Amino acid sequence: MVSTTINPFLDSQFRYVLIPVSYIVFFILGFISNLYVLFVLRCIHQAKAMGEIHIYMTNLTIADLLFVCALPFWIDYYIREGDWVYGDIMCRVTGTFFFINTYGTILFLSAISINRYWAVTRPLDAASSNRRIRGIIVCICIWVFVLTISVPFLVSPGINVHRKNNTDICRCFEGYQGGTNDKKKKVAVTHFLIIGLFFVVFLLIVICNVLIAQRTQSKKALQMLLAVVGVFVLCFLPHHIVQGPWALAVLEIEDGFGHVKYSETTRQLLNDAHQITLVLMGLNCILDPVVYYFATGKFRGLIKAHIKKLIPCTQTRSYHLNQPASPLKTSTVLYLWPIPLTDLYL
Repeated sequence: MVSTTINPFLDSQFRYVLIPVSYIVFFILGFISNLYVLFVLRCIHQAKAMGEIHIYMTNLTIADLLFVCALPFWIDYYIREGDWVYGDIMCRVTGTFFFINTYGTILFLSAISINRYWAVTRPLDAASSNRRIRGIIVCICIWVFVLTISVPFLVSPGINVHRKNNTDICRCFEGYQGGTNDKKKKVAVTHFLIIGLFFVVFLLIVICNVLIAQRTQSKKALQMLLAVVGVFVLCFLPHHIVQGPWALAVLEIEDGFGHVKYSETTRQLLNDAHQITLVLMGLNCILDPVVYYFATGKFRGLIKAHIKKLIPCTQTRSYHLNQPASPLKTSTVLYLWPIPLTDLYL
């Protein structure tokens, strides 16, 4: 059931230019780059070199593509100045894709960081354990968790209707300020639980990468560290800092938990900042391939070979790929004829 509100809608007009322009760029670059990533990972799989970290990368790419596929709907939504015309079901589905991409990305990047930390601190265990099975189990757990916490977005109405210039406007996952006080508090609690989860994971990421930096002098390992932390700090941290105060500013809870009296200027500034952080979150779909490049030597090697010689995947010849792999530098060589690529692991 779609709710209707006559309360004033806190809006930022600049978003109707900024967001569709940004999302068009993200759609084009994200679609191309993530399809290419899947192609490279398929080459690694065909060479029987698919390790734990490549399994995480494959699943992260799938999460990015879900978001990219939903972008045309959001582009149209913002071009129409926040009027959703595709019905409540599509609103729920595309909103869920956005949620899955955000928190799936956060958890898969966490898994990649923990994998690299384990490889640096416990190289013998990392090399001898059955990494593929562990990677598959971890990915299943992440998908189950993310899909489970996405259920409320699928089963609850996503559209709220309010009047604008004597016309009904359908807002998709916006416009909750017209609900009851109890409903507003439930929305606020949901936001703060998600924010709390993010900062727990973010702290884990920082700890893992600081420990990696202390234990290795590898330039590539440090580049991977900077890439992962950079994605978190640029794409996700600003949003989760702003999200809590913004939610309270928009909801305007009348009393009890969540009641905060903001000035109109503060409310507008928070809303403006929130729109910018949404754009930054969408940026992750084109930055994740950068993390892949620094995360594993096999991935770097295939990209360099494709760029230098434009060698098709079918011409790939591999040697020693079925041997236990060391997470540190080894003499193992992957040959993408005629180019030998060494340094397969961090």
